[in-house]
Amino acid sequence: MKRIFLLFITSLLFSANSFAQDDLFGADRTPARKGFVLGVNGNFDMPGADMAKRYGLSYRLGGAVNYKTTSNWMFGVKMDFILGNKMKEDSLLINVKDKDGNVLNGSGERVGIGTFQRGYMVGLQAGYIWNISKGNGDNGILFHTTAGFMQHRINIFEKNNSVAQVLKDYEKGYDRLTNGLFVEQYIGYNYFAKDNLINFHIGLDLAAGFTKGRRDYLFDVMRPDNKNRVDILFGIRGGWYIPIFKRKSEEIFFE
Repeated sequence: MKRIFLLFITSLLFSANSFAQDDLFGADRTPARKGFVLGVNGNFDMPGADMAKRYGLSYRLGGAVNYKTTSNWMFGVKMDFILGNKMKEDSLLINVKDKDGNVLNGSGERVGIGTFQRGYMVGLQAGYIWNISKGNGDNGILFHTTAGFMQHRINIFEKNNSVAQVLKDYEKGYDRLTNGLFVEQYIGYNYFAKDNLINFHIGLDLAAGFTKGRRDYLFDVMRPDNKNRVDILFGIRGGWYIPIFKRKSEEIFFE
């Protein structure tokens, strides 16, 4: 968490310095350009609503492909993978644990089992860059909205595969598979350098999933898992761009 915070602060200081040098005091203004923008993104998320009852802090890693117009509109698709290892399901695997909370295999031996949050989000997105730069028509405050499909589950890992109750299809009785639609809002600073070396964005992100449990029966709590849920992720989002813009002559060049 400290590394993420330091990275966020460093990025803010760097963007402020770049903004001051290239945007506020830029003598020659670069007009807004058009073309495809490839992006690699990362999130540090805090859960909310029903998500907070099951998981702790998590991360997202993913990519996006957008098309940017000369009027600073952006349209595209994105996909994020959800990663985490903080579980809050107290009842998870309770029926295969002893009185001390240890998991037992078929021979009655205590074994270690890892539980991890895994999931993904895929959707269509649209956004607008509100230009606040005097030197570059591409730079400013980015507002982005994404809508699509999200899914998350608990991945259960036991390296020796010695606990029959969680192997293969039996794992489905514990994994809390959940999916549904989501809407995501992002606001942050968007920067395309004139020297073509540094292109990034960083800001705040809020995603709300309107999901539902998809398992007919959970073995540990002996009931179906089919309730409607609201899954919230809120955090810091940053990303690196590879823009492929077009010159006025329509010659394509890479940033």
